[in-house]
Amino acid sequence: MSENSGSPATEAQAKQLWQKILDTVVAVITKPAEFFRGMPKTGGFGDPLIFMIVMGVVAGLVRAVLGLVHLGAVLSVGMALASIVLTPILVAILGFVGAGILFLIWKLMGSQESYETSYRCMAYMSAISPITALLQAVPFVGALAGLAWGLWLVVLASVEVHKIKAQTAWLVWGILTAILALFAVGGQIAARKASRAVQEWQKQYGGKPGEEMTPEQAGRAAAAFMKAFEEQAQKEAAKTEGEGETAEAEE
Repeated sequence: MSENSGSPATEAQAKQLWQKILDTVVAVITKPAEFFRGMPKTGGFGDPLIFMIVMGVVAGLVRAVLGLVHLGAVLSVGMALASIVLTPILVAILGFVGAGILFLIWKLMGSQESYETSYRCMAYMSAISPITALLQAVPFVGALAGLAWGLWLVVLASVEVHKIKAQTAWLVWGILTAILALFAVGGQIAARKASRAVQEWQKQYGGKPGEEMTPEQAGRAAAAFMKAFEEQAQKEAAKTEGEGETAEAEE
């Protein structure tokens, strides 16, 4: 009797919660200016925290799937599950930190709003995170598109919620986004180079792309890497010494 009592109400509440989350996602994506203009600035951290965690979990699922199938890349099921499990924890912790950073920047720009308001802005901007995670499948362009979309949302939040002039918002957030874009592109370039280097080592020392090296293969690859590193260091030292001698001769 007690097990069944309240069950319909619980299901109705859960359905209402999911519908609210879905409506929020649609509003942020399709009518962001209108959403931020009417967004409650207070009301507690519960709803935005739940919303951000749900978006983080969905984005984590997208990344896990892409990691398993993207261009033959190998990602163990254990790593995929770990990503999904850890995502809510990271979102909950880093969400408050990220909101603090946004709060400080908005304050420096002249905002009179509270930390809670900044947190709510950031939480609801995460509505695009599952889509931007999917865009990561497109090298370089995907990351830049995600940053551009995030820039648009943070500018709208600055204008509609924090009452900051549009020109100021575009200038400040545009500069910060450009810096993030440089880091994002540089990170992807480094990751692709590292991936190619690993594949070359695997081919050279008996492994196949996508397969784990045996201890012997890993040892040979590490030895080759150290040898190449030492040779490069010697070349750089010789080059520096030669430049020093040339400078002394000119004096």
